[in-house]
Amino acid sequence: MMSEMEAAFCKGIFDTETVFRFHLDKDAVTIMVGPDCYRVVRGATPEPVDCECSTGAEMFRTIWYEGYRPGIMDFLGGAIKCDNPFLLPGFLKAFGR
Repeated sequence: MMSEMEAAFCKGIFDTETVFRFHLDKDAVTIMVGPDCYRVVRGATPEPVDCECSTGAEMFRTIWYEGYRPGIMDFLGGAIKCDNPFLLPGFLKAFGR
């Protein structure tokens, strides 16, 4: 997925740098998305995040590759834990999803 991000990146979705941290099973990845570029760091980084999201790697793959859009029950049922779920659609849009 990370290798596909560069070709899919859409500029101008975010006005300022927005930091996402995804916890996928036991792995973490931090993705900073700005107006003109993005940066990926494996693992957690010390800067504050705008959106922290935990889910299984399989759920993330389903969202990324199959176009699945989580509903309220995914969040209420615990399949996805996120402190700012309203930023997630913008993240997907920034990568053409």
